[in-house]
Amino acid sequence: MKLFVLAITIIYFTLINNKQIYSKNNEDMKILKISVNGLVCDFCARSIEKIFNKRESVERINVNLEEMLITIYLQDGEFLDDDIIKKLIKDSGYDVREIRRGK
Repeated sequence: MKLFVLAITIIYFTLINNKQIYSKNNEDMKILKISVNGLVCDFCARSIEKIFNKRESVERINVNLEEMLITIYLQDGEFLDDDIIKKLIKDSGYDVREIRRGK
């Protein structure tokens, strides 16, 4: 009986630990950092913000002109495909250098 209780306890804590790891990975996938060429003015930043804020999957967006970096925060459980991101940015007149997921 003690062996059974020990086994159940080990399984329980293993499942909890896996859930925490899965949750952390999901949290990291909510943040997209996109390096872009051509972002030089406030008008550029506002146009990118407007385009991405129309997407239901986007919670909020931050455009850093100095670093030419777009940070997109996605809604819980949402995903935004890299090809869609590249197309939206390219159609706006800018070039994507890199897309990173996570913090």
